[in-house]
Amino acid sequence: MTPGRLSDIQRFAWLRLARTETVGPVAFDHLITRYGTPERALSALPDLSRKGGRAVPLSLPPREAIEQELAAGEKLGARLICGCEPDFPPRLAALDPPPPVLWALGRAELLSQPSLAIVGARIASAAGQRFARQLATDLGTAGHVIVSGMARGIDGAAHEGSLATGAVAVLGGGVGDIYPPEHDRLHARLAAEGCVVSESAPDRRAQAKNFPRRNRIISGLSLGVIVVEAELKSGSLITARLAAEQGRDVFAVPGSPLDPRSKGTNDLDIDHDALRERIAALLSPTPVSRDDLVRAAAAPASAVMAALVELSLAGRAELLDGGLVAGA
Repeated sequence: MTPGRLSDIQRFAWLRLARTETVGPVAFDHLITRYGTPERALSALPDLSRKGGRAVPLSLPPREAIEQELAAGEKLGARLICGCEPDFPPRLAALDPPPPVLWALGRAELLSQPSLAIVGARIASAAGQRFARQLATDLGTAGHVIVSGMARGIDGAAHEGSLATGAVAVLGGGVGDIYPPEHDRLHARLAAEGCVVSESAPDRRAQAKNFPRRNRIISGLSLGVIVVEAELKSGSLITARLAAEQGRDVFAVPGSPLDPRSKGTNDLDIDHDALRERIAALLSPTPVSRDDLVRAAAAPASAVMAALVELSLAGRAELLDGGLVAGA
């Protein structure tokens, strides 16, 4: 579909397709590419599901449900931004695939400005929260919007430190879902002075299954992700992994090896020698793009590039035009 601002009818169809059962971001992207418009894709869905072997043809979301979602957003003062529209965040649009829709409450223009994410432990130390708050303030003063997830601990501190310069909160539930409840005042300030965003319906309550997609948007909006205090197997480390897969930089704030809240961030420190050899093993005489190599190595783009330069200088890799690289 040609990028551009949608009419009300097209936006309705776009949202209806995005809310159709079993149509996730990958299927949505394929359907729009194949059929050109959401209206044509919606018309084709029942027959496509039957051909795929579904016993009962796929039913579309009731028009009333889409009308209710749009009304809920309007009541809150939120904006629906569809993936093909010019004000959809460019870094998020570059994901493969991007989320089909975003609801934005507040200053949506912040979503397209240079951004860095700060995430970390919910049960964070006082020192960790102070560091995150000050870091957010300093980075904001330097011209970066700060993105986080409005959770307790590090997230909340990062928002507090960046409200004056540009703060974005990405929620697992809808933009009207205040979680945790004690962040009601923070949510109100973010909606008034910053921006609250979600790909869920505005009045949807957060569920555990929504948070990985929330984390993907946090990293997708950002040039890089900074992790301050994170235990092993934490959601913050999932955000860091997603950032690496998206080719974004990952930064870790080291902490005491005696504090379990620092184990995850301390483990993020990259063993550069090991990374270089891992990348060397991924190379072959067949050229591959550096982006593919970043995804395969699951490491920050800057670290992968540094390793490639070393391998090239050693005659073990060849940096080619067009962002390609091959084993020498």
